[in-house]
Formats: sequence, C-alpha cells, structure tokens
Amino acid sequence: MAKTFWKGRLGAPLLLSLIWSPALSAPPELQLPLICTLGEDCYVQQYVDRQAGDGVQDFGCGAMANDGHKGTDFGVPTLSHMARGVPVIAAAAGVVRGARDGMPDVDASTPQTPDLSNRECGNGVAITHSDGWETQYCHLKQGSVRVEIGDAVEAGTPLGEVGMSGLASFPHLHFVVRRGNEVIDPFRPDMSVGCGLDAVPDMWIEATAYRPGGLLEIGVIDRVPDYDEVKAGLSEVALPEAAPSALVLWGFLYAGKAGDTVELSLSGPQGTLGKEIVTLEKVQPFLYRAWGKRAPADGFPAGAYKGEVVHRRGADELDRRSVSFSLP
Repeated sequence: MAKTFWKGRLGAPLLLSLIWSPALSAPPELQLPLICTLGEDCYVQQYVDRQAGDGVQDFGCGAMANDGHKGTDFGVPTLSHMARGVPVIAAAAGVVRGARDGMPDVDASTPQTPDLSNRECGNGVAITHSDGWETQYCHLKQGSVRVEIGDAVEAGTPLGEVGMSGLASFPHLHFVVRRGNEVIDPFRPDMSVGCGLDAVPDMWIEATAYRPGGLLEIGVIDRVPDYDEVKAGLSEVALPEAAPSALVLWGFLYAGKAGDTVELSLSGPQGTLGKEIVTLEKVQPFLYRAWGKRAPADGFPAGAYKGEVVHRRGADELDRRSVSFSLP
C-alpha cells in the first residue's frame, strides 16, 4: 500500500538554527547508504556543490555537481540494475521523521513527466540522528519503502531500493546530510574548509575514494547498439550462436569532459584486431562509444578474444575494463 506521510515540505530541513562546526559535536559516522561496491556496481555521479553563488565545485575541486546540488548522487549503471533491486540502508542509527512511497519511476527529462512540485525527492525517507543531524534518501523505487514515521532504525536497516522516482533522469539514490538547516558534505563536513584531496576528516566509516569519471559498463555485440539499449542494460557478451558478422565493442561512461579520450581495442587468437581512440568534444554526464571490426570473408578464427575500454583525462587513466569471450 502506498504511504505518504511527510512532516513539513518534502526535502525541507528541520527548522533548527544550529550551524555545525567541529567544536560543537562530532558528526555521526556513516555507512555507505546502499549495498554495492563503488567503482564496480555503483558510482558517485554528483557530489555536494561547495561553491557559493554561481559555478560548481565538488570536494575534490572538480565539477561533478550541478549548481546548488545539496546531496550526493549514488548511481547504479543501468535500468536493469535498478530492476534487480539495489538495497538502500540507513547510514546511521536514528528515528524515521518522514517517508513516502507510491510515486512512479519515470525519466523526469521526458515530456510525459507529471507535476513534481514539492515532490522532487520522489519516494524517500528522512531520519533524525542525535544532536540535530539528519539524513535523507530520495528517488527510491516505487513500492520499495519499508519504514514508517516513528520507526527506530539502526545503521544498515533496509529502507527501500534505488529507483528513479521524483526529479530523476537516471537510477540513483540522492543522499543528503544536514545539521539543523545547513547541508553538510559527508566527504568534507567542515563546510568552511575549501576543496582538495588532502587528508581531512570525512564522515564515512570506510574510506571512499574520489572518482572524477569512469566506466559504467562495457560489452561486445555484433552491431552498433542503440543508446537506449545500453542505458537499459545489455549483456556483457551479446553475440549470436552462429558466426558473428561483426565484433563491436562498446563502453558506457559517466562524467565525460571535453578533451577526455576513450580507447577501444580488440584482440583475438591471432593478435590485435585493431583499436580506436575517440576524443570527447564536450562535457557529458553520460555517454557511450562503440567501435568494431567486420568479419573477414572466411569469418573470425576460432579461439579466445578480448575487448578493452580505457577512459583517460590527459595523462591520468580514470578507468579501464575488459571483456573476454570465445568464438567457436
């Protein structure tokens, strides 16, 4: 049964006048608010925007945030991951202040999106912790919310699943930390301190590395895939049982910047089949690139094959993934 019971406006902080500083109290230690492995089956698409006024700046001095972004977006690679179910859990012990369920999982960038005024969070949960701290969990999957107002939860208590309800255009958890009426960046909780990757206290129990972009999925198929197929979730190896007419390697990436390069290469039992290096021309939150080889007249030789995709930014390698497969 759909539940809708928020205290106050959705997404609004508790109306407290507390402004956090390290001298007042230590922040709560947080678990990752979803069950996944960062860099493998989930990733951070956006961080808190620490830049006052116009412009964006994440805690690593990058631009992985929208202007005024007030939380951390933990994404899952494709819609198929969302459909299988990625649990969202309480990051710390507390009491449920608000919860809502019943909103559909839709791409809010499409014209068919319903009015989301005051419901931008979609299905979600808000939890109060000690000393005026609060965490909020937005865009949960329809029908997945498992708690109600007044429930006491421990760190790790299941709250729901990653979804795409409310103002969302990709499957993710929008995770917000507040103390009083101030948004706090869990990666650099002293909001008076500037950005940078030097060693400063964060709120995470386990270290969480800064990643300025990378690969979500890669795979091989016998044709150039449609982008909607890639976003929905293609099999890593999607080749016909009969001899393929082509081998096409594709890579699905996030946080691309102008000047980044994407290298796609294929090798087989007789050595290298070739490679392609593509330079990105603009900033793209999500993108995919594909490249491949047509089968020779007598077909691809039987044996072991490997495809590899590398995402680079200047001299830095942001990510590298490979896929292995065999042809009869």
